[in-house]
Amino acid sequence: MKTPGFGEALRFWLKLGFISFGGPAGQIAIMHRELVEERRWISERRFLHALNYCMVLPGPEAQQLATYLGWLMHRTWGGIVAGVLFVLPSLVILIALSALYLAWGQQPLVAGLFYGIKPAVTAIVLHAAWRIGSRVLHNASLWAIAVAAFVAIFVFALPFPLIVALAAAAGWIGARLHPAHFATGAAAHAAGTPQGAAAPALIDDDTPPPPHARFSVPRLAAVVLVGLVLWALPFGLLAAWQGVQGTLAQMAWFFTKAALLTFGGAYAVLPYVYEGAVVQHGWLTPAQMIDGLALGETTPGPLIMVVAFVGFVGGFAKAVLGPDALYLGGALAALVVTWFTFLPSFLFILGGAPFVESTRGALHFTAPLTAITAAVVGVIVNLALFFGWHVLWPAGFAGRFEWPAAVIAAAAAFALLRLKAGVLPVIGACAGAGWLVTQWWPLP
Repeated sequence: MKTPGFGEALRFWLKLGFISFGGPAGQIAIMHRELVEERRWISERRFLHALNYCMVLPGPEAQQLATYLGWLMHRTWGGIVAGVLFVLPSLVILIALSALYLAWGQQPLVAGLFYGIKPAVTAIVLHAAWRIGSRVLHNASLWAIAVAAFVAIFVFALPFPLIVALAAAAGWIGARLHPAHFATGAAAHAAGTPQGAAAPALIDDDTPPPPHARFSVPRLAAVVLVGLVLWALPFGLLAAWQGVQGTLAQMAWFFTKAALLTFGGAYAVLPYVYEGAVVQHGWLTPAQMIDGLALGETTPGPLIMVVAFVGFVGGFAKAVLGPDALYLGGALAALVVTWFTFLPSFLFILGGAPFVESTRGALHFTAPLTAITAAVVGVIVNLALFFGWHVLWPAGFAGRFEWPAAVIAAAAAFALLRLKAGVLPVIGACAGAGWLVTQWWPLP
């Protein structure tokens, strides 16, 4: 079997950037189908080993997985191209949609559409929890970790990094007490994934790591140094231009923290972004945050690209380039936020992937990753409740209950979970239902 050339891989990553709908679960499924089942560029176990590493990292696991696989096949530039093309189409689309939203979002037609889209988003997040949980929670130990994670964040409001650390410790201990419970990968039993014999892959189970995938301390130090320069230089320019307390510098700092301190992918990072962008800095309103998530669900690319919407709306509201360039200022802020959000993801992969390649088959390394993936399921369920609260009681529990939105959310959940409908058709149908409802039901 011939190894794909760089040009062939580039065309695939570009295609993936335009078709990667459905959030992290859907995007991982697309990559699995294309790269493992159809093209056979990488084996099932190598794919799952990479996925487990990406799921323990802070940041968008699907984009990191694309970067990892691109790097494994075509070295550093392969990883950079795969990661950038996974993000670029959605960035351009979201900047355009953000501008249209601010210009026309208060029109009755658009407001009605979003009334139906918001409960659909709640159902989509719940569906994501089910999708990941069905791949991960194969025994009582992993179920217990997922439930404990939900209780920890919902009842006790423990910070997610602490939940991750506790889950990793549980996996490390569990691998010694019940090793069989932690021996499988994060997605080893994905629906439709063949577990039997398969044709040999280009990068198969027993394929030795290529020279560039062998860990070395000097190479890791070089990646860290380059990463620090790529972070410090633009941050220093923003701080020198508008001051450390300026909106753009504050966005750069906040989204750097979001990229480094939050784990579990987009669904887990969104509560942190909400707390900082809405409550702490006031860059946008709670309703705008949910609208941004709805736009993110309707575009390709990682769901965490909702941060581009947050940046655009914040840059627009704070007039970062002055009152005469509101839309240009929003676009600049979206670019700044995207850079500082995704830069750490590239560094985690380019710096850490060689070490991960050396740990294949080591249960003491993979068991904590499996446990963390189980904990993420509980956190995502908490996020679904978080959005449901704001959709069904937009004015708080003392306000009106939006029973039409509840009906739309239930119908969306039924379509996703039982009818196996796609995300885009569900969003489209719910948008239409929302517009019809608002013809007789006043908007909140």
